Amino acid sequence: MRVVLAEDSLLLREGLVRLLDEAGASVVAAVGDGDGLVAAVQEHRPDVAVVDVRMPPTFTDEGLRAALEVRQTVPGTAILVLSQYVEESYASDLLAAGGGVGYLLKDRVSRLADLSDALQRVVDGGTVLDPEVVSALFSHRRRRDPLADLSPREREVMALMAEGRTNTAIGRALVISQGAVEKHISSIFTKLGLPPSGDDHRRVKAVLTWLGV
Repeated sequence: MRVVLAEDSLLLREGLVRLLDEAGASVVAAVGDGDGLVAAVQEHRPDVAVVDVRMPPTFTDEGLRAALEVRQTVPGTAILVLSQYVEESYASDLLAAGGGVGYLLKDRVSRLADLSDALQRVVDGGTVLDPEVVSALFSHRRRRDPLADLSPREREVMALMAEGRTNTAIGRALVISQGAVEKHISSIFTKLGLPPSGDDHRRVKAVLTWLGV
């Protein structure tokens, strides 16, 4: 897996390069600002861009804006955002870009297995969210709740789906069979008005609805 890394702190950047290498990824470029990220992705065409939200010059949303530009100029590039904080508006903008995205807090990526799993899932077109990001987005939804018809168990399944968990992992967390998980997810799709489609990723669309994006 080929990665372009964008992190303004030299020490953190070097540490992440080593961590990504140990996680089985190949860092083809490591840059310190948003413009550098866009240029590196256009040059190297990586599988995934790993990006910090706050970068020079204003240290607000340069990383996120660069990530969104990457998705426009090099479609199909997966994006994994690593942030020190939960920033609801930035996460919502990222998720609105579609599948193949993730948002994790930096203190959650110390385990190589977790980082490797997150990278693979976004490259495969899935969505990976830190549990704190899920909670923050769900609590800050500003429109009419489209989830009123979901049962308590279906809400539990949706919360784990939003974290990017597989059906097997959801079943293990809730101590139910994989068949039961599949039935809950099928019911969720029906209640959210998400019929089968060859073009749309229903799982991603359900998560976006859950998060109010």
